[in-house]
Amino acid sequence: MSKNWEKILLSPGDTVRKALQVMNDEALRIAVITNHNRELLGVVTDGDIRRGILNNVSLDVPITELMNPNPIIAYEETARNQIVRMMREKGILALPVIDKKTSQIIGLKTLENTLSRTKYQNPVFIMAGGFGTRLRPLTDDCPKPMLKVGNRPILETLLIQFSEAGFENFYISTHYMPDQITNYFGDGSRFGVKIEYVHEEHPLGTGGALGLLPLAVPDLPLIMINGDVLTTLNIESLLRAHNDFEGVATMCVREYQYQVPYGVIKGEGNVITHMEEKPVQKFFVNAGIYVIEPSVYKSVPRHTKIDMPTLLEKQMEQGLQVMMFPVHEYWLDIGRMDDFERAQKDISYLGL
Repeated sequence: MSKNWEKILLSPGDTVRKALQVMNDEALRIAVITNHNRELLGVVTDGDIRRGILNNVSLDVPITELMNPNPIIAYEETARNQIVRMMREKGILALPVIDKKTSQIIGLKTLENTLSRTKYQNPVFIMAGGFGTRLRPLTDDCPKPMLKVGNRPILETLLIQFSEAGFENFYISTHYMPDQITNYFGDGSRFGVKIEYVHEEHPLGTGGALGLLPLAVPDLPLIMINGDVLTTLNIESLLRAHNDFEGVATMCVREYQYQVPYGVIKGEGNVITHMEEKPVQKFFVNAGIYVIEPSVYKSVPRHTKIDMPTLLEKQMEQGLQVMMFPVHEYWLDIGRMDDFERAQKDISYLGL
């Protein structure tokens, strides 16, 4: 039973934002809403919140607007194999444990703690060939993914995250100062994984690098991530969502807000029809993380220069579905010096 379950208890008046904070802090991907007697009112999962974000639900509304008031539950005496079966049949990762006599929550069962860690054969492709020009002079003699954030290179943090999630097959694209990367990571054996390198003689773009993958890549959805991304994204949730979507690719997206610094005026002719003072514009932006079906990444011709957005647009033009997966966890693209400095401050509390 999870030791941190009491930390994910919320009151009906708590906000979606607070639920997100609790999920990120405790890494349980669920929050439980109770009354003052700890009687269960409902649960909310990271999936519920993702769907809410896609439907433009504000992070400041009460969590009760997104909660499931009739969740699957277990009792203290419920057998382990029955709990596992319920979780698998219902596709859930955690469920509250209730005292039959008092109807109070007394714990939380998680599939992760109940089963041994799943191993994934899906290929993981990390893009590490960029010049990192915006981080000069730091990148004058070091590839950007090898810059240290905390006590290890960014690329090593990514590798460890995927490895701990159960992924074993890694491919790393190189171009700028490749020897520093290959000498450091070798064949991956000291990290308990297998690494193969894809070297770009000339930069081919994120999509073009796919064309250099060896023919023996496992015929499974491939996870691609930029080598300069720092994130606490749950990779297994991303892969499960992609499999549920049944699209040819899934792009991780991040909500980006921009406040117009002026009052915005709309009109017809000389007549003002609407005025809005310093409105906030919201967009989804590309987070540099993808899941891609073999039909896509194995179709890229060798030595063809193409970026990922263009490659995915071509799939859409053919009538194929490209899905999006909102990232509400911590995410930082370390592209500029202020991003790098922020990463150094954030790494201490991220647990990476």
